[in-house]
Amino acid sequence: MKSLVRFLKQQSKRLVAIVLICGFFWFTRLPALSATERATLASRFHFTRLPLPELTSSPVKSIRSVHPSLEQHSAWISSVGAAIALSDLDSDGLSNDICHVDPRTDHVIVSPVPGTGDRYAPFALAPSKLPYDSATMAPMGCLANDLNEDGQTDILVYYWGRTPVAFLQKNGLEIRDNLSPLSYVQQEIETSGERWYTNAATFADLDGDSHADLIIGNYFQDGARILDATASGQESMQHSMTRAYNGGLNHILRWAEAEAGSTPRVKFQDIKDSLDEDVSHAWTLAVGAADLDGDLHPEIYFANDFGPDRLLHNRSQPGHLAFALLEGEKGLMTPNSKVLGKDGFKGMGVDFGDVNDDGLLDIYVSNIADEYALEESHFMFTSTGNIEEMNKGIAPYVDHSEPLGVSRSSWSWETKFGDFDNDGELEALQATGFAKGTIDRWPELHELAMGNDELLSHANIWPRFQAGDDLSGQAHNPFFVRTTEGRYYDLAKSLGLDTPQVTRGIATADVDGDGDLDFAIANQWEPSYFYRNDNNLTAGTSLNLKLLLPVSGDKPTSGTPAIGATAIVHLPNGRSLVSQVDGGNGHSGARSSGLHFGLGQIQPDSTLPVGLHWRGRDSQVHQATVKLSPGSHTLVLNDDTLLTTTEQTNLAALVKENE
Repeated sequence: MKSLVRFLKQQSKRLVAIVLICGFFWFTRLPALSATERATLASRFHFTRLPLPELTSSPVKSIRSVHPSLEQHSAWISSVGAAIALSDLDSDGLSNDICHVDPRTDHVIVSPVPGTGDRYAPFALAPSKLPYDSATMAPMGCLANDLNEDGQTDILVYYWGRTPVAFLQKNGLEIRDNLSPLSYVQQEIETSGERWYTNAATFADLDGDSHADLIIGNYFQDGARILDATASGQESMQHSMTRAYNGGLNHILRWAEAEAGSTPRVKFQDIKDSLDEDVSHAWTLAVGAADLDGDLHPEIYFANDFGPDRLLHNRSQPGHLAFALLEGEKGLMTPNSKVLGKDGFKGMGVDFGDVNDDGLLDIYVSNIADEYALEESHFMFTSTGNIEEMNKGIAPYVDHSEPLGVSRSSWSWETKFGDFDNDGELEALQATGFAKGTIDRWPELHELAMGNDELLSHANIWPRFQAGDDLSGQAHNPFFVRTTEGRYYDLAKSLGLDTPQVTRGIATADVDGDGDLDFAIANQWEPSYFYRNDNNLTAGTSLNLKLLLPVSGDKPTSGTPAIGATAIVHLPNGRSLVSQVDGGNGHSGARSSGLHFGLGQIQPDSTLPVGLHWRGRDSQVHQATVKLSPGSHTLVLNDDTLLTTTEQTNLAALVKENE
């Protein structure tokens, strides 16, 4: 016994250290689901994967030709370009059409969603009547929106190597019944002829004039020759891994005027100096716009590579744009990197949704969070509710990504919210992966990142990143599902969604009108897919809304998406669900403009009060409350607050109550 006591005294320091280590290990372990809990959660979801249509008339490539000074890390330069958007292009009432950018051929492919019928043949949308050189230019993304406000869905395509192009749909039912390249008129959005390197764009009514403006996020410097393999000289990379402000110029293009008819057109005005210098010249990979303070002037979120993201408070008036930078406040236990606007991470995706049930939108942002590689953190900036602090330059948001379970995954790009089982809780999706190969290049990237920032802009000091090299290329896209205690867990493996893919864009929509959300993904240098939602809807029913602003002419039941309009669904249990019409937020995936609300166990013949908040054609703010039953409804929001419903499914009641 004495020997034991003597031994314990001699080893006391070591024993205390072991106890402390074990204690810290226990407290830092991530929560985990039991097999039973995981299976129960997974039983609410089922998806069928279908490949997207491809056009093989062009040679298929797996890497881009680049400027000679960038050849050493050409795989890095070739890491973007895949994109996806879901919308209703043929006016059949369903968001069952795809615009898909396939970097293997550099085709912008327009097609019906797989499984929705052969309504028209897939075709490529190219600026054949405008200056375009496929050797030095490449499409990077597409957005679907009614640009000229004639009630038909147009397409905006943005590029590396040139300014964006509008493809405006001509009038005529026979054209929509047989979509083809001849259905569209090609038009420059910006006529300077500059070389832009655009990686993100979204529409939003920034100045409150009821017209959708265009926000452009550029990456490489304007005028560069990134894809010109015959050019001379040197091209520059970022001048810092955490504070780089030598990127391309971000732009705000304000809607000016438009015409419909057989030769439609639209005009945007490039508003110079509308953004501060540091905001303008960040290396932007994603753009989001949403009304965060309830005044129907959408705020702008720029997710930036190699430096702090930027949240701008919108203080504009019709015809005049004005923004103020918002930054979060640092608490005693909060690292700078977790404060909104002060991070030095690699922002690549952004989406908005209410995850803390306070009726205000929260902000879901992706960065790089790869174990044993670069584990920064993704962000889930939840609102504190103190929206009046925005007038003081304070971003009223706190990052709760770690306790919510979404801080870690891999090298992540797109983020997307969506309620895929209609239980009233948002699932959280991510697109992950950088380059798929057989040679791990993380050691070289670590060495580069630890180097002097002043050297980074010089391409000749970059290590080898070429075809066959791998950077986070073996990860799967997370499918985060929330449990009753509020934490998210990745169920991709349980759902058969854990195939390693290098994904850039995610788009969501109720494609087939069956009341549940489907999604599609755009992959880089490999096939892309549509995931049809085939669950049995045991978790609940849904409410789908199309909110439209009226168009001119004799079309009282048609309209253009009311981008930025807000709908608040009030449930019998006291909860409220909030969503806004999306103009294309994110990196390179654009959801449809329809709003989808999972309602949980609501009787199909019940009615729910739905609050609507929008800016009318008179540029004034309007509010109304309607009572709607589960199903699909289209509401045309007139300036006098009268609401016209069309294409209704199981409409039990419509009661307007002016507020």
